[in-house]
Amino acid sequence: MRGMKKQVSRALSLVLAILLLAAGAPVWATCGGGGGGGMGGTDEPSYQVPWKLLKANEPPQKEGLILYWFPASQTELDRSSLRNSRTLTLYAAQCVAMEIASINIPAVQKLAAGATLPIAILAQPDDTVVGKLENSDGKLHVEDVERLVENEVKKRESAVKERLESGKSKAKSGDKQAAIAELRSVTAEKCMFPGRAKDAAKELKKLGVNDVGQIHEGPNFDRAVGARMAAALAAGLAAEEHADYREAERLYTAAHRMDPNDATPLRFLGEVYRHHIGDWGKARSTFEEILAMAADPISRAVALHGLGKMTIHDGDFQKGLRLMERSVETFPLALAYRNLAVYWNSEGNAAKTEQYVRAALEAAPRDPYNLVFAAVFEAESGHTEGALKIARENEGLLPASYNLAAIYAQAGEKQKALELLKRHFFEYERYQSVRSKEMMEARVDAVFASLKRDPAFVALTAGADGKLDGTKAMIERR
Repeated sequence: MRGMKKQVSRALSLVLAILLLAAGAPVWATCGGGGGGGMGGTDEPSYQVPWKLLKANEPPQKEGLILYWFPASQTELDRSSLRNSRTLTLYAAQCVAMEIASINIPAVQKLAAGATLPIAILAQPDDTVVGKLENSDGKLHVEDVERLVENEVKKRESAVKERLESGKSKAKSGDKQAAIAELRSVTAEKCMFPGRAKDAAKELKKLGVNDVGQIHEGPNFDRAVGARMAAALAAGLAAEEHADYREAERLYTAAHRMDPNDATPLRFLGEVYRHHIGDWGKARSTFEEILAMAADPISRAVALHGLGKMTIHDGDFQKGLRLMERSVETFPLALAYRNLAVYWNSEGNAAKTEQYVRAALEAAPRDPYNLVFAAVFEAESGHTEGALKIARENEGLLPASYNLAAIYAQAGEKQKALELLKRHFFEYERYQSVRSKEMMEARVDAVFASLKRDPAFVALTAGADGKLDGTKAMIERR
């Protein structure tokens, strides 16, 4: 184990150095988002478009459309209006992939050949370009990009509607086999056009065909509805930032009722139940509802992470691990990567620990929780000076209290560690149902090994729920 500790130390020293460089001008998270959860599982505004960085070895998409964004700079990537849009988020749940592309990737070079960046390109999976948006004064505007996608989707829906009507007509004329073929071609479009697919499924049922599979209800794209939902979610976020979790629950529920087929309000609601209120029964049912619907990648990833976290706490480590892995396969959440790093560190696997700390950094390069998180491993490896420097610089970050306590505990500053743990349990957390779980996790977490028999630590964690045993700690890293 000593050799393994040295490997972890060398690996994470490099990661920490990268983090320090990347955090030069940090963008501070406002609350738990990006830290331990809550805020819908991210630190972005409510309708964060699920843009994924296109990688050279990524397998090609097989259906739907792909919206490529070729940004001109990192500054544009950070500040662009394309980062937030309910319309694009909804399309991402209906087979329109959102890819941030680079002209350095051979597979997509030809799409932007000769163009002045930034540029947005809408293409089919075979790279046939169906729409292109040039920049205006060096910028892409989200309204124009939304229109680019909307126009193509409407054009395709018109063709699907024609096939639907043709199928109905053939059924009426008695040409059953031709009608079935036409209507099946419509149900095959259920990802992008669930409404038309449902109509086709009804017609097929009349013809004795019942094997069309599940067709999810589509969301409401009405902009007035979307504006009301965005306002409710923004108010919910404000309530969550002020630790008024019941008000946040009320507002997220109201937004969900405005459009039950939009997964985003459920994502925020599930995180409030899981992370802040501690009602894991409601959290599970909410996350399972997301996974049973046509949800955008971020909402699905948050649901998988939340279910994985709760499953691990309840003792089913392998199932929980797989849920966490599915989460980051769906969308790269820094929070899920951090928890995967914790898992593999508890297994003594230095390579995987480093892999997931690096992945957290790539997912959120300026997230201060990543910096504090990496410092915990530095302190665990005996490199306490640099870790303490980071802890002192970030001591005011309330949602990071648990990890800050971990740094001080491993540095031998017991009193400071206890003060920060107390702050975590009784200032940051507001519900006993949450405290009891996290007190239990603290009791089995290796980072507090030096305190386990300390009477003050035992008294501080007296409310532990007793569910975890001492074989593995899967602490939600803030």
